[in-house]
Amino acid sequence: MNQKIRKIELLSPAGNLEKVKTALAFGADAVYAGIPDFSMRVRINDFSIEKIEEATEYCHKKGNKLYATINIVAHNHHLDKIKKHVRDLKKIGVDAVIVSDPGVLEICKSIWPNGEYHLSTQANCTNLQTAKFWQEQGIKRVVLGREVTLKEIKEIHKNCPKLELEVFVHGAMCMSYSGRCFLSKYFVGRSGNLGDCVQPCRWSYEVKSKKLKVESVELTEEKRPEQPLELIEDEHGSYILNSKDLCLIKYIDKLIDAGVVSFKIEGRAKSVYYQSMVTGVYKKAINEIGKEEKNRKKIINNLYKELEIKLVHRGYTEGFLLGEKGDQNIEKSHEKCDWEFCGQVVESKKLSSFAKATADKKVKSYKVKIKVHNSLKIGDEIEIVVPFYDIIKLKLKKIIDEKTGKELSEAHGGQKRVVIIEINKEIPEYSVLRRKIN
Repeated sequence: MNQKIRKIELLSPAGNLEKVKTALAFGADAVYAGIPDFSMRVRINDFSIEKIEEATEYCHKKGNKLYATINIVAHNHHLDKIKKHVRDLKKIGVDAVIVSDPGVLEICKSIWPNGEYHLSTQANCTNLQTAKFWQEQGIKRVVLGREVTLKEIKEIHKNCPKLELEVFVHGAMCMSYSGRCFLSKYFVGRSGNLGDCVQPCRWSYEVKSKKLKVESVELTEEKRPEQPLELIEDEHGSYILNSKDLCLIKYIDKLIDAGVVSFKIEGRAKSVYYQSMVTGVYKKAINEIGKEEKNRKKIINNLYKELEIKLVHRGYTEGFLLGEKGDQNIEKSHEKCDWEFCGQVVESKKLSSFAKATADKKVKSYKVKIKVHNSLKIGDEIEIVVPFYDIIKLKLKKIIDEKTGKELSEAHGGQKRVVIIEINKEIPEYSVLRRKIN
């Protein structure tokens, strides 16, 4: 592993400027974002071209990068608008443009010949010959399809050593081939290939029989009776299309050895809690690479448990990385999570020191402003997750409303409240709070 020469990048998703700032605070080296018209995230996407410019300036001031997405499956009516958009991105100076369509790439190169271009996973690059082809077209980096194996990644890197390789390491998996699915269009007329997927693969489906009520059914193909597809139905329905989420935190060292230079997290539509937690966990894991193996494995296993226990997910899978098929969660839509996102720190200021009753030394005190997400209550035992994924535990004894200065017994996210708590440790901005649900 030649990590001193190859810098490993952690690339996080961003659906708005707040998520950009959160990602960078928790250790992301770069973020990817796009306006709804041309990216694979139409909903829960607050970006306009003006906000892309603001986010790019923020990233550059911090020494980080922003990659802009134009990775829809484009039709004729998109092309003139894309030309204008590329001119805008060139003027802004984004660090790269992520594309999937050959025609869109040609438009980009004609307008911005010296621009940097990355191939989106939507282009389904899964072999070395395809990787060579795209490199010859001016692509600097390929985001490999989630369907590639570790062995295939090594072969691609060996045959295209100057081509940067990026892989998804965490987030949602698609039942179809890297998102090329028509279910959303079929059911509600909203195309997943234009970034507007409503995820019918996560819906609950009923298994119906006119003759008798059943709890499970096996579908068998005539010539392959030994390979049945089991359909299970409970009181909530059936989840035959529900892929488990990808989690490759235990394999980042092997991915680096295989030639990967950028680890990508999926989730532009997810919350800032998801983003801060996943970004922070993977950054901490990356920072462990090269350290003593026994301790590193222990730390990585503990980080995996954090992702497993304290985050909503559909169950985890290594996907196709080890040559196996992607796993499905056919029993339920997602795994139960006993932890709740409470809020995010928006400001932390040092107060005057005061003397301990039992000692002469001074104790620092900080006034921490928190944007409430779900709820905070007096007596809550909470965890504050700070960059780069350290955890501070405390019991809430006092909550003050920022506007009125009055003490509160509880505060709720629906009230759009900012509250103040006092703590004897400095809490960085963008830290997140969580609570175990009783």
